[in-house]
Amino acid sequence: MLIIGIAGGTACGKTTIIAQLVTAFANDEITVISQDDYYKETNHLSTEERIAINFDHPSAIDFELLTQHLISLQQGNTIERPVYSFITHNRTTETVAIKSSRILIIEGILLLSQPQLRNLIDLKIFIDVDADERLIRRLKRDMNTRGRSMEQVLDQYLQTIKPMHERYIAPTKKFADLIISNPDSISQAVTILKASIQKHLD
Repeated sequence: MLIIGIAGGTACGKTTIIAQLVTAFANDEITVISQDDYYKETNHLSTEERIAINFDHPSAIDFELLTQHLISLQQGNTIERPVYSFITHNRTTETVAIKSSRILIIEGILLLSQPQLRNLIDLKIFIDVDADERLIRRLKRDMNTRGRSMEQVLDQYLQTIKPMHERYIAPTKKFADLIISNPDSISQAVTILKASIQKHLD
């Protein structure tokens, strides 16, 4: 199994790159997992307490379970991936069965901050996009798909997203094998990645 890790700040374009990669290969050859599915369950907290969680801090992610699942997939097993709801700020009771495949893409803002994950990832990619551009994308996404108001998005950005990016995410760029720093170069980067993946499959 080839494990590709794609990291970078919020709304930097991870999903766009992954979508282009997925279409280039057969469904049974490639699997995608998101770090966001591994937010810790918060059943013990009230709605107000859940909303107040710093979701951009490493402590919000169940990295232990994520690491266990990656190892299990490497061993050819099927995992039960958690399902997280951004509406309720909690895991749902559902899980999704994920089978092992020849290629696994895992994406998330904090992936490269964890040594145990870095050791499992064969190709580490960091997407480095201007902060203003990422904020605009985040506003559009959260207001359109996550039911957030502009005020809520901006408050979260200033209170947690921006400071956590500077503290935990931006420094991990040094661990990347490939840095995509220009949005215009995404197509070129995807072409290179496709070629590298195909070489692995061959």
